[in-house]
Amino acid sequence: MPLLLNFIIGFLAALVGVIPPGLLNMSAAKISMKEGRKNGLLFSVGVCITVILQTYVALLLARYLDMNPEIVDLLQEVALGIFICITIYFFFIAKDTRREIPEDVKKSKTNRLFSGMLLALINLLPLPYWVYISITFAGFGWFKFTQPELWMAVFASGLGTFVMLALYVQFFKRKEQKKESRINMNYIIGAITAIISVITAFKLFRNVF
Repeated sequence: MPLLLNFIIGFLAALVGVIPPGLLNMSAAKISMKEGRKNGLLFSVGVCITVILQTYVALLLARYLDMNPEIVDLLQEVALGIFICITIYFFFIAKDTRREIPEDVKKSKTNRLFSGMLLALINLLPLPYWVYISITFAGFGWFKFTQPELWMAVFASGLGTFVMLALYVQFFKRKEQKKESRINMNYIIGAITAIISVITAFKLFRNVF
C-alpha cells in the first residue's frame, strides 16, 4: 500500500506541476509543431531524466527535514502564507495572459534528448516543490521516505512529467487552431495553489488541536 500511495502522489503531483504553461512544456509543444512529434517526445524524455534526478535530490532533503519536525512546521507556516498570496494574485490581480508558445525556440544542432535535459536543469522549481509535497503528505501518513517507496515516487514523478509533456506535444496544435476556446491558465494555477493552501492549513490546524 505505501508503494502505491507514493506512486499515486508522485504521479499526480508531477502531472499537476506541469499543467501551467512554462518554458519546458511550451518548448516541447513548439518543437513538436516545428520539427515533428518525434523530436517533441525526445525532448520530453530528456526533461524527464533531469526531473527524476531533481526529484531524488529533493526527496533526500525532504527526508532529512522530516526528521526535524520543528523546521517542517516553520516551513509549512511560511509556505501557507506564500500560497495564499499566490492564489489571491492569480485569481484577482493577474491579467489574462493566455500565453503563446515562445517563438524563439530554435532547432538545436544537438540531440533533442540532451537539449531537454539541459533546459530542465536550469529550472530549479521542482526542488522546493517536491520537498513541500512530500513533507505535506508525509504529515498525513500518506507518503513514506523509506528506500523502495522513495524510488517509486521518483519513478512516478518522471512518468507524470512525461505524460503531461506528451499531452502538450500531442494536442497543443489543435488547441492553437481554436484560440478562442483557450482558457485563462491563471485560474488553473490559482486553483492548484488554493488546494495546496487548504491542505497545508488543515495540516497545521490538526497539529494545533
